Amino acid sequence: MNFGVPNNKSLILFDGVCNLCNNSVKYVIKHDTSNKFMFAPLQGTTGKSIVEHYNINTAKIDSIILYNPEKGIVYKSTAALKVASKLGFPINILIVFLVIPAFIRNWVYDFIAKNRYKWYGKKEACMIPTPELRSKFLG
Repeated sequence: MNFGVPNNKSLILFDGVCNLCNNSVKYVIKHDTSNKFMFAPLQGTTGKSIVEHYNINTAKIDSIILYNPEKGIVYKSTAALKVASKLGFPINILIVFLVIPAFIRNWVYDFIAKNRYKWYGKKEACMIPTPELRSKFLG
C-alpha cells in the first residue's frame, strides 16, 4: 500500500497544529532541492490511515513519522535524521548521530516533543499549504 505516495518519494507525517513541526516542514520544503519529500499532517486522512495501517499508538509515538512506500516507516529521531540526510550540506551531516543508540536519541527527542507546545505554541488548525505547495501535501 502506498497511500498516494510515489515510490521515488517519502512522506513526512507531522503534527499539523504544532508550531515547531510546521516550521520544520517549511525548512524541509525550502531545502528539499531534489524534491524527495511530501507532507501530511497526522490529523489528516492520510496520516490517520498510515497510523491505523501500521498500528501505531500515537500516545507512545507522538512524533514525526517518515513513510516510504518501499521501505515502510521510521519515526522519532531516526526519521528526523533520515530527513536531514537528504537536505544537502551542512544539515546532511547530522546523519552521523545515527551512531548514537536510538534509546538515547529518542530520549532527547521525546523531551523536546513533550515540551513543544509549551516552548513553541500550537495552532488551532492544521497549516494550509499555498497553491504552489499544494502538490507536496496529502490530506
